[in-house]
Amino acid sequence: MKRREFITLIGGAAATWPLAAPAQQGDRMRRIGVLIRLAEDDRQGQARLAAFVQGLRELGWTDGRNVRIDYRWSAGAAADTGKYASELVALAPDVILASGGSVVGALLQATRTVPIVFTLTPDPVGAGFVASLARPGGNATGFTSFEYGMTGKWLELLKEIAPSVTRVALLRDPAIPQGIGQFGAIQSVAPSLRVEVNPVDMRDAGEIERAVAAFARGSNSGLIVTGSGLAIVHRELIITLAARYKLPAIYFERLFVTAGGLIAYGPDPIDPHRRAASYVDRILKGEKPGDLPVQAPTKYELAINLKTAKALGLTVPPTLLARADEVIE
Repeated sequence: MKRREFITLIGGAAATWPLAAPAQQGDRMRRIGVLIRLAEDDRQGQARLAAFVQGLRELGWTDGRNVRIDYRWSAGAAADTGKYASELVALAPDVILASGGSVVGALLQATRTVPIVFTLTPDPVGAGFVASLARPGGNATGFTSFEYGMTGKWLELLKEIAPSVTRVALLRDPAIPQGIGQFGAIQSVAPSLRVEVNPVDMRDAGEIERAVAAFARGSNSGLIVTGSGLAIVHRELIITLAARYKLPAIYFERLFVTAGGLIAYGPDPIDPHRRAASYVDRILKGEKPGDLPVQAPTKYELAINLKTAKALGLTVPPTLLARADEVIE
C-alpha cells in the first residue's frame, strides 16, 4: 500500500467518524506511539499500520478525535531505532506499539514504565522482554511470530521443493536474539536431512551481497531467510541475489513470494497488528500489560511461486502444491 493510498484510506474513513459518539467535553486526549522498523514508504509497513489503525477505529479510537498517534519509521537502521524509541518515550504516550521484535529491545531500554504492545516477536521470554508468556509481569506484552521449533519446517520444505540441496546459507540478523535462536533450531534438524547449514550475518546491503555471492560458489546450494526486520527491508536485494545465483530459497513471509521469491512459510504478518489494537484498547482502559498474556499466531501460510520454480528448473511436488494457501502462476 503506497503512502498516498494509505492517506486516502484514512481520509475516506474519516467521513464516517462524525457518526460515532463524540468524546465528552473535558475527556483527556490519549496518546499512542508507534515504532516500525521499516521505511515509511514500505508497502508492508503501511499495511501493518492500516490494520492497526482500523482495529483501533473499530474499538472507538480515532486519531485526531480521542487519541493522537505518533509514528516513527527506522527503516532497519539500529541507530535510528534507538533514537526513535527515546523520542517516543519522551512524548509521554499512554502506550507504544512495537511493530516487530527487533524494535522491542530499544523501547525497553528507553522505558520500563510506559506500556508496550509488541508484534511479530519470536521469543520474548528468551530475549528478556517478558517473564513468561502467561504472565509477562513487566511493561510489555503482545504477539509472537513463531516458536523456534517451527523454523525447522523451513529446511524440510526447502528439501521438499529442491531435493538436491545439500548445503544451505541461513541469512540472519545477528543483532537480535531471534537470529541466533532460529539458526540453532534449524541446525538441530539439519543432520537428519543431510544438509550442512552455514550462518550468514546480514547488517547491511553490502554484507548481504558479498556473503551470498561467496556462498553461491559451491554446488547444491540453497538459502533460508529467517525472520527479521532487516530481511524485510532488504527483501528485493535478497530475492534478486537468489535469482542471480540460482539458489532455491525459502522465506518467512508470503510477501517475499509475491515479490518473486520461491517459497514461504510463516504466520500472517498483518493480523497481529489488528489484534494488537485490542490490547492497546484494554491498556487505555486501565489494564496492565503485565497481566495480559502473550498470544501466538492463529494462522500460518504456505505460498509458492511456480514461475520462480520454473526459472530454477524445479518441479514442485503435487503434494506440496495441494498444501499451499497461495500459488503464484
